[in-house]
Amino acid sequence: MENHVVDRNVQWMQQELVDGKVDWKGRKALKHKHGGMKVSLLILAAFAFENVATLSLAVNLVQYFNGIMHYELADAANMVTDYMGVSYILSIVVAVLADTWIGRYKSVVISGFFESMGLALLTIQAHLASLKPPICNVYVKNAHCEKLSGKQEAFLFISLYLLAFGSAGLKASLPSHGADQFDERDPKEAMQMSSFFNGILLAICIGGAVSLTFNVWIQDQIGWDWGFGISTIAIVLGTIVFAFGLPLYRIHVARTTNGIIEIIQVYVAAIRKRNLPLPADPIELYEIEQDKEAAVGIEYQPHRDIFRFLDKAAIQRRSDVQPENQETPNPWKLCRVTQVENAKIILSMLPIFCCSIIMTLCLAQLQTFSVQQGSTTDTRITKHFNIPPASLPIIPVAFLIIIVPFYDRICVPFLRKFTGIPTGITHLQRIGVGLILSSISMAIAAIIEVKRKGVARDNNMLDALPVKQPLPLSIFWLSFQYFVFGIADMFTYVGLLEFFYSEAPKGLKSTSTCFLWCSMALGYFLSSIMVKIVNSATKNITASGGWLAGNNINRNHLNLFYLFLSILSLINFFVYLFVSKRYKYRPQGSTVTSGNSEE
Repeated sequence: MENHVVDRNVQWMQQELVDGKVDWKGRKALKHKHGGMKVSLLILAAFAFENVATLSLAVNLVQYFNGIMHYELADAANMVTDYMGVSYILSIVVAVLADTWIGRYKSVVISGFFESMGLALLTIQAHLASLKPPICNVYVKNAHCEKLSGKQEAFLFISLYLLAFGSAGLKASLPSHGADQFDERDPKEAMQMSSFFNGILLAICIGGAVSLTFNVWIQDQIGWDWGFGISTIAIVLGTIVFAFGLPLYRIHVARTTNGIIEIIQVYVAAIRKRNLPLPADPIELYEIEQDKEAAVGIEYQPHRDIFRFLDKAAIQRRSDVQPENQETPNPWKLCRVTQVENAKIILSMLPIFCCSIIMTLCLAQLQTFSVQQGSTTDTRITKHFNIPPASLPIIPVAFLIIIVPFYDRICVPFLRKFTGIPTGITHLQRIGVGLILSSISMAIAAIIEVKRKGVARDNNMLDALPVKQPLPLSIFWLSFQYFVFGIADMFTYVGLLEFFYSEAPKGLKSTSTCFLWCSMALGYFLSSIMVKIVNSATKNITASGGWLAGNNINRNHLNLFYLFLSILSLINFFVYLFVSKRYKYRPQGSTVTSGNSEE
């Protein structure tokens, strides 16, 4: 009887313990006590506060750099896309640190500190006249406005890139730390994790709605110092809310080995053995015994017949074993089959990663040039209230606040009945829907720009001053392109987050979610390069000196640029169809454990 009770208790403990996760004191995490949907709400709240702080900057900084700091419009747009690009690319660096050294929880707290510091410095610069150029209207023809330079410019860039570094850390660690609160192998928690990823977009939209209305209005009507100050308070609150959840979190144990280094080792070992023939039977390839894996809880992946040239890294020779310890191979000469399979997974994800870059290139234009379009239109909603042009994305954001819960609670369960897939449709199908919608969005943007310029030409207002001399055209005409792109966001970006997290090797979960941010970074950098290339290529064939040259958007050829991006996005979609049909989802690997390994 006693043995039966003991066995039942052991079985209950095994079901309650969360593999690979601990609590804040380093003890094994328990399902009923740590993690889950309720705890993840704190992480979603931190996401919302972070977007209250930063989303208004993404859409309105062009106005700040152009109108207050006196950079030319194209330079101001490039400064914003460069800042966004650096922020996203730095997330890879922070993710590696989070996975291998400081852990995801500490990474979020430290990043929150840096982001608040950057915003505080921007607040100081916006407040003190000694750190800004003299007031001047850059929209007046032949105006010679003094540009920011010297120490003032250095102060701006230090502040801006402290903000970029902090924002990168939050993007790197918050999604993966949130996903850590769920056990992928538990069917119930797997569905909850899918809801969490949809919740990320909802949190972004709720925070964004506040940022795009209240914060943008403060920046435009009260002052940029107040706007930056409110952003600083928001990120401090977000960090505090997140930190309070420490006793309730399932905390990922940082690995001593670097997952990226392990991937590199596979390529080095495969290149060294490039002249060796592959064995006929994959069972001859090197893999440690599963009972040894159980002792250390290492992930095990079965062999797959793809990218066979990488299998050469697992061909065992006597010279690969270190003489001082016959059981320890040199990792730069001999790799496990699981290690090789993880390298194959990353390699097979690369084409999907590349196809997501063009969508961010389109997003960058909606965050920069579309705001300038809005500044030339009639922004009145009522007699006494005007919508700031930078608040225009509130239209798709408001729609997403409604559609995301509808999609998660109604569409996904409905689709699940037909497909049997926990997420309703596959990650790759979801991404594809978003990519085609982004092409449609840019085509709509081109048509709307043709109409806007036609109104300016018909009313002899091609040289009208933005904001002060609005065109007889409502700003809500621009909402169509934002509306369609907002739906594209819901499908593609959330789909990419889920895809990268679920497909990535165990030791690269934080780094994998950063593949999305990295693709966005490349999209923003590509945007800056594309603007310069387009201006250079069209310099001698347009009266304005390039499709996007100068500060007068009425005399530019933004409609042709949007049409070009729409065609580029359509080509990108067909390339995506080709690579996604050939992608093979990885088998869900297992982590072999034993009762002896439990404390």
